[in-house]
Amino acid sequence: MKRKLGAITVGQSPRDDVIPEMLEYLGEVEIIQAGALDHLTYEEIMGFDVKDNDYLLVSRLRDGRSVKFAERHILPRLQECIERLEKEGAEIILFICTGVFPDIFKSRVPLLYPQKILHNLVPHLLGNNKLAVVIPNKDQILQCKNKWIETGVDVDVVSGSPYSEEDEISNAIKILKSTNAELVLLDCIGYNKVMKKRIAEGTGKKVILARTMVARVLGEILNN
Repeated sequence: MKRKLGAITVGQSPRDDVIPEMLEYLGEVEIIQAGALDHLTYEEIMGFDVKDNDYLLVSRLRDGRSVKFAERHILPRLQECIERLEKEGAEIILFICTGVFPDIFKSRVPLLYPQKILHNLVPHLLGNNKLAVVIPNKDQILQCKNKWIETGVDVDVVSGSPYSEEDEISNAIKILKSTNAELVLLDCIGYNKVMKKRIAEGTGKKVILARTMVARVLGEILNN
């Protein structure tokens, strides 16, 4: 019998743009999904207010559109997602987001946060080198930089959305080429293997893709 993995997106499910690339590393597993914005319209989401000190998230809707919003608006909805996936038999629940979440959720099964995996692994791959981090939106640069500085690494942060119809990746490549960082982290589950290859070839730097690193770690747990 396949193990059941719950997957929560801060946007809308299903995340058909993400899950197929992760499945390669997860083995024989059934994935059940839930999204914090599943029952909201685009207009309702755009109506979320944003305050100066809000922690910002960027995600994808079912129709492919990208949205930016304050995390506080979805915290109760994330708890509802956890409870829904537990009822459907999830043995482990993965957040499909590299953002930072408060330690407030209640769950009977383990909750896996990509941010914790990345922040515990990536610094040990750097040595004394600098890290460059790519995130979806320029408004997230300061919050991202502050969290990575907490790990003790020297970091540059560049924005380039994986969801935009415009080619923001090309502009990110130009900026990354000018930094003296030797390792680049694509710090959003929305970045894919094609984007990783483009950035690696365009910059000549080593690139870590968040979705596959997280999937590899999770695969170690699931494939026992």
